Formats: sequence, structure tokens, C-alpha cells
Amino acid sequence: MTNRRYEYKVLELREKMIGGKMSGEKLERILNEHADQGWQLRAITSTEVKGRIGPGGVEGLLVTFERQLA
Repeated sequence: MTNRRYEYKVLELREKMIGGKMSGEKLERILNEHADQGWQLRAITSTEVKGRIGPGGVEGLLVTFERQLA
């Protein structure tokens, strides 16, 4: 049995972080950039992401990636 080890990366995406409204094109660019680095998409979750100023949050996405360690 092979002992596979993985690492994970979670991005918090807010509209302002990606320069305006969230779009399929912008999300696709982010996914492809990470795929080029060996990351595989595991999950996308819609959530309230903490804003930079004040309490509360804004709508955003948590994007979870996984890749196998060498």
C-alpha cells in the first residue's frame, strides 16, 4: 500500500480581491493558474468572508486545492 501525502491550500475570494464582480472568466483564470502549479481543485464553497474593515463579512468563495507531495 502506497503512503500518499498531500498538501492543501484554501483561497478566500472576495469580489474586491479579484478586481470587481466575480465572474466565471476570473474564477477560471485563478483555477488555471493554480493548476499550472500542480494544484487540483477539491471544493468551492460559497460563504461569508471576513472583510478588511469592521465586523461582519462579505459574500465570497472558499476555494480548496490539493496536490500530492513529492
